[in-house]
Amino acid sequence: MKRGTYSALWRLAMPLVLTRLWWRGLREKGYRKHWNERRGRYGSRGPGWHTLWIHAVSVGETRAAEPLVDALMALYPHSRILMTHMTPTGRAAGQELYGHHGERFVQTNLPYDMVGKLTPFMRQFTPRISILNKTEVWPNLISVCKARGIMVALVNARLSERSAKRARGFGALMTEAAGKLSLVAAQTELDAARIRALGAPHVEVTGSIKFDVAVPAAALARGKFLRQLIDAAGTPRPVLLCASTREGEEALILDAYKNMPERLPGMLLLIVPRHPQRFDEVARLAETRGFKVGRRSALGQDGVELDAAVEVLLGDSMGEMFAYYAACDCAFIGGSLLPLGGQNLIEACAVGKPVLVGTHTFNFAMASDEAVAAGAASRVLDAADMLAQARALLVDPDRRAAIGSAGARFAEMHRGATARTVELLQGLIY
Repeated sequence: MKRGTYSALWRLAMPLVLTRLWWRGLREKGYRKHWNERRGRYGSRGPGWHTLWIHAVSVGETRAAEPLVDALMALYPHSRILMTHMTPTGRAAGQELYGHHGERFVQTNLPYDMVGKLTPFMRQFTPRISILNKTEVWPNLISVCKARGIMVALVNARLSERSAKRARGFGALMTEAAGKLSLVAAQTELDAARIRALGAPHVEVTGSIKFDVAVPAAALARGKFLRQLIDAAGTPRPVLLCASTREGEEALILDAYKNMPERLPGMLLLIVPRHPQRFDEVARLAETRGFKVGRRSALGQDGVELDAAVEVLLGDSMGEMFAYYAACDCAFIGGSLLPLGGQNLIEACAVGKPVLVGTHTFNFAMASDEAVAAGAASRVLDAADMLAQARALLVDPDRRAAIGSAGARFAEMHRGATARTVELLQGLIY
């Protein structure tokens, strides 16, 4: 596919894309906010700034960018960070994390990848550099930046073999885009090799920035408070956290939990779905299986503690993942029971909790494999095996402590990607 064909397809698809966005806004009101930004329409232009632009699609990318944002803020005290998003949850997470920087931190939705919508975006914000994350390669965006003399860096980059095969299927479209990248900071040698094969001219291996995310003291304190609410009856409850679960996984986990032989007395299953629009759906899945369900959003308000009869606690809050890790005894990382690629296990390791992952972790292959090799995580075959392994951990505090310590060492050993990435970026920022 050539870029002209790609652009024509975007123009044809726009009515459908906007209709779908408006429809999604019925469930998630945030998608109907800042509507014009997605179409490249803005109000009056503010005062000129030296602007460093970071694109962070959703919550995960926004949180993972924290070490990079902090480093650039310190290194360029007279610059501002512009962060673009594609989801309202990502935007909310950005405001929570970086809003205290005041006018030095600006947010907007990224316009759709059409030249006519990207050009006013560039005029409005005049970025000096575009810093994309992981696999966020937008052909028209890169081309517009190149035409305006804006350097484009792809950082924390990863490319699985599956994604590489899909990219190769686009032919000239992706090779042209890759060839215009000023810099790629890849997570691993394998990622670097696949990206070079697409035609990127300058690829360096820097590691994963996610290892550099600091565990916030406030989140640990919140987790301790949450645990107090869970153990309010006086007897500590064994808590298994299923973090960042995806559609189809919760049903498997709940069925295995219901049929679990010799369930531990007082055991609590804490489920935090990856996508907030599925909170109510997951609550219904648990209720229809006969479980008494509690919600995180109801705890702590007016002194409300967790009812001792609750068997499933729904983590229906945003920005509290570190707190959930701090509150649990062991954690299963979702997206890995089904062929969805897995989710980030680094945060759980950094908090010092034993980690369980499924067999489908191709999106986080290096981190998952190395965590298992380091004794910080274990593989599970299915939901029943996950519950069985979790039970063995929950009854063995010494083993939990040993695995948790291995996880903390594993996370600490891999730090430093941010410094290596920033050193490379300095050569592009003028």
